[in-house]
Amino acid sequence: MARDAAELSRRLARDAEAVCRHYLPNGRRQGQYWTVGDARNTPGRSMFVRLKGPEAGRGAAGHWTDAATAEHGDLLDVIRESCGLTSFGDVAEEARRFLSLPRVDLVPTINPAPARTAMGSPEAARRLIAMAQPIRGTPVETYLVSRCIMPIHGAGALRYHPRCYYRPDDGGPAERRPAMIASVTDLQGRITGAHRTWLAPDGSAKAAVPTPRRAMGNLLGHAVRFGAAEDVLAVGEGIETMLSLRAALPGMPMAAALSASHLAALRLSPSVRRLYIARDVDAAGTRAAATQAELATSAGIEVLTLSPRHGDFNDDLTAHGLDDLRAAIRPQIAPEDVDRFLGRGSSTTG
Repeated sequence: MARDAAELSRRLARDAEAVCRHYLPNGRRQGQYWTVGDARNTPGRSMFVRLKGPEAGRGAAGHWTDAATAEHGDLLDVIRESCGLTSFGDVAEEARRFLSLPRVDLVPTINPAPARTAMGSPEAARRLIAMAQPIRGTPVETYLVSRCIMPIHGAGALRYHPRCYYRPDDGGPAERRPAMIASVTDLQGRITGAHRTWLAPDGSAKAAVPTPRRAMGNLLGHAVRFGAAEDVLAVGEGIETMLSLRAALPGMPMAAALSASHLAALRLSPSVRRLYIARDVDAAGTRAAATQAELATSAGIEVLTLSPRHGDFNDDLTAHGLDDLRAAIRPQIAPEDVDRFLGRGSSTTG
């Protein structure tokens, strides 16, 4: 482990400025140093990261010191602190992921400003997802269990960020809160956006803020996807709605469009031959389901609408349980899909 850590630290140090720009974007370059508030990316100037120097020893590139606290370390420590990771395995995995990313050549200037990414852009969404971690053993799992979503089938599109920025609607100062991060992708699997659900610290519920859910990036036509669509696909609005349905239909690929308007505009793979639309029981949900059904039917796709007893399928799951949800869905799906998808599949947590 020590040898692996030393090698990763050396490799990161060779591209120290790129590491700082990625994990400490609230800082800036000043001469041969990157300055920021601390290793957790707090704005400020008390922490100095050396950008140039030997690979090891005194004055090595990537070494940093926080003048305010006397803390010091290397770039692996920066990754651990800025991403909120705890185990070396997770830190090493994130470091290897970063080192595999394509590099953008930096144009040297006398005092270059830090690279900026437009707030809410697809690139900002990709950076957020890259800095998040798998959900196993995190408050995201706790939150989903609190919504009775268990087992969790094929939830690789979901990630956990322990310190995701939340900006209040009233313009107050930004806060860092734990959040469930969902990847929004196009039909080729490219990330176009991200959806954030801020959580209570213990994951027992959504955060007690006015708007605990927000999306960013390019969403139109795209979705949060659970499983790869082939000939059959189920679509709906919310993440929890589609995960509830997937708990009952563990083998069926699903897509959460995130809102009624986006459900109506969702693009479908040319391979889809049967489409299930999980409608929300409200006026917007009904209109969106009808619009998507019309578009799919005009493309020669068979459409079946799945209707919950309450507001959505997560309401049904929490009110009546998984066995009852399966029983309610069974008569709504095509007979050939009963044996194929309806069952008690094994649990796989993303």
